[in-house]
Amino acid sequence: MANQQAGTGKALRMIKKYPNRRLYDTQTSTYITLADVKQLVLENAEFQVIDAKSNDDLTRSILLQIILEEETAGAPMFTATMLSQIIRFYGHAMQGIMGSYLEQNIQAFMEIQNKVGEQSKGLYGNQFGPEAWAQFMNVQTPMIKSMMSNYIDQSKNLFVQMQDQMQNQTKSMFTAFPFTVPPVDGKDRK
Repeated sequence: MANQQAGTGKALRMIKKYPNRRLYDTQTSTYITLADVKQLVLENAEFQVIDAKSNDDLTRSILLQIILEEETAGAPMFTATMLSQIIRFYGHAMQGIMGSYLEQNIQAFMEIQNKVGEQSKGLYGNQFGPEAWAQFMNVQTPMIKSMMSNYIDQSKNLFVQMQDQMQNQTKSMFTAFPFTVPPVDGKDRK
């Protein structure tokens, strides 16, 4: 029986990882590579990678491997500073919020990219190939950078406002409790 994606009714493509580090696509009954998994991602295919012995979910681990290969192969997307900043959030109280924040920002960026792509189809028809798209992006890069800078500033301001609001809520919550200062050397302080 095939695993079902929650709410979609589609079969979730299962990929098993064996101890010899080989990946086996149960849908095609063939061994695949990380490049093949990357292609599944690019095709928006829904899949899950599991350990063949333990059934542990290894999807995130495999995706991180693909990112590592991409980062070392060509023009990296992440600077050392950015990676250091991300690492600093692990174990931090804001870790859960940061993951959600990054995910939502990437989703917003993808929505902008899709809108620009749809608008370009409307203006230029379906003959807008890779070369034309590259030229279009070269012309539009300053405008897009400006839009992204404005978006980042707004996002930063919203994040700071959210943090301030959380601090104010915490202060108001704790002021309702009658805390007293502990005595020093047996003497009460007032």
